[in-house]
Amino acid sequence: MGQVHVLDHPLIQHKLTLMRQVETGAKDFRELLSEIATLMCYEVTRDLPMEEIEIETPICKCKSRVITGKKLGIVPILRAGLGMVDGFVNLIPTCKVGHIGLYRDPETHLPVEYYCKLPPDVGEREIIVVDPMLATGGSSSDAISMLKARGCKNIRLVCLVGVPEGITKVQQDHPDVDIFIAAIDEKLNENKYIVPGLGDAGDRIFGTK
Repeated sequence: MGQVHVLDHPLIQHKLTLMRQVETGAKDFRELLSEIATLMCYEVTRDLPMEEIEIETPICKCKSRVITGKKLGIVPILRAGLGMVDGFVNLIPTCKVGHIGLYRDPETHLPVEYYCKLPPDVGEREIIVVDPMLATGGSSSDAISMLKARGCKNIRLVCLVGVPEGITKVQQDHPDVDIFIAAIDEKLNENKYIVPGLGDAGDRIFGTK
């Protein structure tokens, strides 16, 4: 079973509290989300494989370590996942970025696919899927299934806020995928929004509501 990593660093929790507040506007919301994504990236990539190489400093030659192994890819789930991309790309500038478009049917609350554009070598990369909200888990699970269908074998899911229901859904469908999350909230309401949550992340990022 994939592990659930709750990233409760004080800086992450402080910034998340600011994001939750109803008076936080789109500009601050976007900036805070990107900052949190950067902090989460630090933890998500903690176990990347490394190798020792020889370099020359201004003083002498020495052995030093660099990241080795498979290349990385970041895949946001549209729209809200876009708000987390820069936070990761700032630390991993050589990564490739794919996009998966899913929206939630307002009546069934089930995810509907409308877009998928991935790097041609996506199956050879370690993929980090990013989406701020893990509510029912349907969108995240479907996105991971789409990646697996295209040959991806090493996938991690990074979310800002989730609920036990969404975590359980992903774990049941994809027991090989680790989940990294900043907060596990109480429940979903009748409209499948996270409680207490922070509202619709996409609308708050882009100022569309």
